Formats: sequence, C-alpha cells, structure tokens
Amino acid sequence: MTYQNQLRPWCLVRQLPEMQRVIVERFRRYQDADAHANALRKLTPNTAFTVVFDPEAEMSLGNAH
Repeated sequence: MTYQNQLRPWCLVRQLPEMQRVIVERFRRYQDADAHANALRKLTPNTAFTVVFDPEAEMSLGNAH
C-alpha cells in the first residue's frame, strides 16, 4: 500500500454485480467520504455506493513505527 493510501483510509466503494466492487476514491475523513457518496447517489440513483474503512491502511500505519 502506498503512503498516499495510508493517509486516506476511508474508501468510497461502488458495488458491482456478483459481489465485485471498485474503489472510486479514498478520503482522510469519514465525513468527506460520506458527503461525496451522497452526491454520487443523487447523480446516479441506480448505482450502489458504500463508505468503508480500509483495515490495511491502519495495519500499515501501525507497522511503520
């Protein structure tokens, strides 16, 4: 995981068929990710978006010390 991704552990994920997913964008704060998800839901109401915390980012930060 890159250092840039470690700084942004909140992920906005687009849900795809057959349990697939795509990370649309990464954010530092949950509030930013949620606000972006709400805007995308209004623009594309037939698409499912979810905000998730990427646990690898937390583990990578913990191992860096």
